[in-house]
Amino acid sequence: MSNKITCVSPIDGSVFAERAVLSAPEARAAVSRASTAQADWAARPVQERIALVQAGVQNIGQMNAEIVPELAWQMGRPIRYGGEFGGFNERASYMAQIAEEALADIVVEDSSSFRRFIKRVPHGVVLVVAPWNYPYMTAINTVAPALIAGNAVMLKHASQTPLVGERMARAFHAAGVPEEVFQNVFLDHATTSELIAARSFGFVNFTGSVAGGQAIERAAAGTFTGVGLELGGKDPGYVCEDADLEAAAETLIDGAMFNSGQCCCGIERIYVAAPLFDAFLEKAVRIVSGYKLGNPLEPETTLGPMAHARFAAEVRAQTDEAVAAGATAHIDPTLFPQDDGGAYLMPQILSSVSHDMRVMRDESFGPVVGIMPVQDDAEALALMNDSQFGLTASIWTKDAARAERIGDKIETGTVFMNRADYLDPGLCWTGCKDTGRGGGLSVIGYHNLTRPKSYHLKKA
Repeated sequence: MSNKITCVSPIDGSVFAERAVLSAPEARAAVSRASTAQADWAARPVQERIALVQAGVQNIGQMNAEIVPELAWQMGRPIRYGGEFGGFNERASYMAQIAEEALADIVVEDSSSFRRFIKRVPHGVVLVVAPWNYPYMTAINTVAPALIAGNAVMLKHASQTPLVGERMARAFHAAGVPEEVFQNVFLDHATTSELIAARSFGFVNFTGSVAGGQAIERAAAGTFTGVGLELGGKDPGYVCEDADLEAAAETLIDGAMFNSGQCCCGIERIYVAAPLFDAFLEKAVRIVSGYKLGNPLEPETTLGPMAHARFAAEVRAQTDEAVAAGATAHIDPTLFPQDDGGAYLMPQILSSVSHDMRVMRDESFGPVVGIMPVQDDAEALALMNDSQFGLTASIWTKDAARAERIGDKIETGTVFMNRADYLDPGLCWTGCKDTGRGGGLSVIGYHNLTRPKSYHLKKA
C-alpha cells in the first residue's frame, strides 16, 4: 500500500500535490492529542468558541483569490464561479447564529423540590471525512458546529483535494483554535478503519460513495460510535403542467450540469408533464448547447473537466448503453470538440429513456440527464420513488399545497418547490435509502454532534 496520497489534476493529468499519510502510531498519537485537548476546549464559554470559529471562517474568505484557481487544478471547477466561500460562510454563520439556543439546556422542572434538565454534551473527538466535489462547503457542514459544540475535530479530506484541509487548518489555527483541537490529517483507508474500530472517535461524519459508507459502518460495527452518512444520489425533478416552464428548464438543467454534474444533490433525472415535454426538451437542449467545455482556468469556460478520467468513463458508459438501448442523444458532439475521451466530457441530454437503463437508475455524477414525459402526478411519483437513493426531489408547480402533497409521498430527504440543488442551513440535510442516514446543519445537526445527558436533582 502506498504511504502517500496523490492528487492528479484533471486539467492536464499532471501530479498537482502529494502528501505522506500518517502511520498507524502517528495517527493514534494525533487522536490522543485531540482527546486531551478537547476537555479544555469544551470548558470554554460557547460564545468564545463561536467567535473563534467565525474568525477562522473569515480567514478562509481572505484566501479566496488563491483558493479559486487551486480548486480548478485539484477538481476542475471553472474559476468563473468564484469558489465556495459564499455557501461556506452562509452555513457556518447560520450554525453560529443558532448555537446558543440549539445547545441550551432543556429544563423540565426547576422548583423548590427538584431541578430536572437535559444537557447537550460533546461527543469528544469527531472525525470528518469530506469529499472532493464541494470540498469546503461539505467540510464546514460538520466542522463548524462540531467545534462550536465543544468537540475536537479531525478532518480527513479526499485525496483529490488535499490542499483544502490544510487551508482550513491554517485558517482556524490563525484565528486561535488550538492546533490539537482542529487537526487536518492524511490517512489511508486501512488506518482510518483501524481508528474507528478502536473507538477513537465519538462520532464519524462521512460524505462520499455508498461503498465508502458501507466501509465506515463495517469499521464502526459493535463500537456504538455515532455515524452520519451522506452517500449517493439520483435526484429527480418533476415539472407539472402548471409550472413556469422557462424557470424550470433553466434551474433543473443548471442543477444537472453545474460543476460538470458533480453535485451531491444535482438533478440526474427529469419527469415532465406530457403537454410541456417537447417545449421543455427544446429549451434544455438550447441551454446546454450554449455551454463552453474547456480549461477551467479560462474565464469563458462554463464546464470544466470532471475531477478524474475514471468518473468521466462511467458517465460515458451509462450514456453509450442508453443510446444503444434506444435513447436519443440531443447534444451535437461537434459543439464540444474539447471532449478528449478522458476527464474532459461533453454534456448530454437524453430522451426516450426508461428505468431499464442505468443512466436512469445508477448514480451518474456527471453532465448527463435523462428526460421522460409523464401523464400525471401518480406516474411521476412512482418514477421518482423507483430509485435506491433519496436525497432531494424538485417539484415545479404554482400550487404549494400540491407540491406538499406530492412531497409527502416521495422517499427523499428534502423536497424543493420551484428550486433545486441548494442546501438550506436552516433545514436538516439528510437522506434515506442508499443515500445514507443521519442529518447535518440546522438544530438537528447540533443534536447529532452532541449527546443528551440528563440531570435529576432532588433539593434538600
